[in-house]
Amino acid sequence: QVQLVESGGGSVQAGGSLRLSCVPSGDTYGRYCMGWFRQAPGKEREGVVVIDSDGSTTYADSVKGRFTISKDNTKILYLQMNSLKPEDTAMYYCARGRTGYACGTSLRVRADFLYWGQGTEVTVSS
Repeated sequence: QVQLVESGGGSVQAGGSLRLSCVPSGDTYGRYCMGWFRQAPGKEREGVVVIDSDGSTTYADSVKGRFTISKDNTKILYLQMNSLKPEDTAMYYCARGRTGYACGTSLRVRADFLYWGQGTEVTVSS
């Protein structure tokens, strides 16, 4: 079984920064895609950025140049968010794909993402 625990959310003013973390536990072996997704009130969950096991990344256009995904050698996933905007306000979720799943350039919320964290809330005020 796999568990994902996010942290690092909070309330900031526009232009500020936050760093989200996602700590995995359980069976973390293998090659798979991981990603950050977000869901704003009244909206569908959307992909923010994904990272494949080879380190390749795909960002949503809305966050390119402002957000950076990284992963350390213990497989903790990070999301550095700079120049935050009010439209970035959402619940942010970390997700892990099934073993062997490669995201490629897709940011879709696919069923291949088997494991999800509980989310961490980000609020950006103007």
